[in-house]
This record gives sequence, C-alpha cells and structure tokens, in this order.
Amino acid sequence: MIVSIVFAAGCFWGVEKYFDHFKGVIKAESGYAGGNYANPTYEDVLKYRKLKTTDSIKNYTEAVKVTFDNKKVQAKTLIKSFWELHDPTEINRQGNDVGNNYRSAIFYTNTTQESVAKSTKEKYQNLLIENGYGKIVTEIKPLKHFYKAESYHQNYLEKNPYGYCPNHSTGVKFTKEKSKKELVTPLGGKEIVVIKSENYCPYCEKFEADVSKAYKGRVPMRTLLASSLKGFDIKTKIYATPTILFIEDGKEVIAHVGYMDSTKFYKTLGAFKLGKDSQAYNVAFHEGTDAPGCKQYKIFKDTPDGVFIDKLSGDILFDTRERFHSGTGWLSFYKSTDGAVEEKIDYSYGMKRVEIVAKKSGIHLGHVFPLSDGRRRFCIDATVLEFVPRNKIKK
Repeated sequence: MIVSIVFAAGCFWGVEKYFDHFKGVIKAESGYAGGNYANPTYEDVLKYRKLKTTDSIKNYTEAVKVTFDNKKVQAKTLIKSFWELHDPTEINRQGNDVGNNYRSAIFYTNTTQESVAKSTKEKYQNLLIENGYGKIVTEIKPLKHFYKAESYHQNYLEKNPYGYCPNHSTGVKFTKEKSKKELVTPLGGKEIVVIKSENYCPYCEKFEADVSKAYKGRVPMRTLLASSLKGFDIKTKIYATPTILFIEDGKEVIAHVGYMDSTKFYKTLGAFKLGKDSQAYNVAFHEGTDAPGCKQYKIFKDTPDGVFIDKLSGDILFDTRERFHSGTGWLSFYKSTDGAVEEKIDYSYGMKRVEIVAKKSGIHLGHVFPLSDGRRRFCIDATVLEFVPRNKIKK
C-alpha cells in the first residue's frame, strides 16, 4: 500500500535527499507543515521564524513529505532513521539554521505511524540520555496540511553541485555496534583526510567519483568518519560533509567544508604540498618557468630507467625512454604518456606557443616545439615532476 508521512529535521534540502535514497520510497518532496495560515511561501516561513509559541500565528516548519510503499519499507524504519538523522533535542534550530521554521517534527497520517513515532521517541530518549543529551522537543502531530515548496527547492542538492550535506546527527544509533569502533590516528607527515557522512551524502559520493577515486598522489588520502579520529588537532568545526582536511603531523593546515572540484582540490593540494612561495607552485599555477639547468633538472636529467609523475596527482606523464638531452637546460622528451597531458595555444610574451598541462591536475608543465626531423620536443619544467624507478611503479 502506498502511504506517506512528513518529517521536519532542519533545512529540507538535505532531509529530502536523505529519504529519497531509501529503497521503497517512491518520492520525497520539500514543503511546509505545522502552521496555521494559508498558502505559505518560503518568504513567509522566513519572515515568521522568530514568532513565539504564544503568538496567534503559528509558523510552518520546513518539512519533507515521504511517499513510500509499506510493503518494501516499513514506517518504523523511516521513523527510526528520522531520529538518527538530526538532533531532536535542539529547540527551533538544527546546527547553524536557527528559527522555528527549522524545528523538529513528525506529522503522521495514520495511527500506526503515531504509535511507532511515540514508542521510538521513548526508546531514543533513553539512548540520548545515556549519551549525555537532553530532552527530545520533537512535535508529533497528525498531518493537517502539507504545502509543496517552490520548484527551485525540489531536488535542490542535485541542482547545486557545489555544496555539502549538513551533519546534524547526534551519532546515537538504535542498534549498538557489535564491535568496538576502530579509532584512526595520524599517519605522521603530510596527509589528506576526507570526512564522510555516516548517512547518505550525494556530495561525498560526487567528491569520491570526481577526485579521490582517481587520485594517485604521494600525499596519502583517507576517507574517514569524524567519530573515528583520534589524536588529530583539528580547529575547523566538522558540521557538514564532505570536509576535506589537509593535515601535517596530525595538525590541520588547510580545511575545506563541502564539495571541491578537481581544479580547486589540486590548487589547494599545491599550496599544501609545494608551498605558495615555491618555484614549483609558481610553475604549476602561474605558468612560471624554471631557470635553465636548475637543481631539479640536474637531479633528473640522468636518472636511471623509470617515469616522471605529476607531483600532485601522481599520474605518469613522461618516460625516461623518451627523454633526450636537448642542450637547453630543461628536461626534454619526444612524447608524453598517452592521455596524460593536454595541449593549449599560448600567446603570452607576444609569441604563439603550444603549452603543455597535466590533464588531471591542470598544472602547467612547459611547452612543446617542433624538431627539424619531424618529431617534437616536450620542454618540461622539472620542479613539478617526481621520479619513480620503473620497478617501483604502482600497477
């Protein structure tokens, strides 16, 4: 049978996306419930968000109508997930969202839902007390009216890719974990820690697909739960996921809350690994040029059999088998690794040249020039490369 229930757990964007992910849920819609005036708009609920409970006008709360097939998913499963999704002890707020339009509520549509909501509230209250939380303030009422929110609020997180998933959960679960959660300590040196959500988070999945899945850099990257961290010195409040932390010796150096595309990620990694004042950073992100015969060139020009990788992404860019001594003082190769670089026309300094950039990280590498024998010379800055002996190349 197809039924519905309405949940309010803070900003409706994240709540909608959370329940839309459930197997058995047919549709999740953002809207407004629990008020007493007609045809509310988003501007109305913001305008009345400071009203007191004693006022004659009762404001609506941002809510999500979940329509589901109760043969595929039980109301109890959804209701228990609602309790775990947010902090039901907060009055008229969730995290940084403050106002009565963000209050916690369950609006049931049948007596079974009412019974389950009240019984699970009692059980969850006991669990919260055991974990140091206070009284649940969630409204549990029959649904009178649900007004669908404006179209731009529907599927908001899918329409806005540069965002994050709010994390307002208490971390308290109905079912206790069978084994003790393993705590994770710093690796030492430089590392990247990506904080993921304990629940479904589309931005976490997007960052994984767009960045971390393809990352091969030498600065280790780990994706972890905030609750598993031990011994880290983190100053940034982890209020949303993903949160990307650039750590050195356990201490936060740079933090970014929310989704990062690959361009922003690699520029941030460049500042973290190379240093903004370094020659390598100047080459990578400001199209700088190494001095001919620089120290890094002298180290790399006669290295034994192996490959040169992007200093940031870890991608293989050039092979010693294609290296030759051009006499220019810059690393020279007859070709690059297939698919690893892109060529762009460069009109800087009153010249027309072909610039070479790393395909994944986007960093500047150098230029390519024609040779008299029909081949080409890839003239590459050494400071943005790292050398890997062939017997140590990761498969």
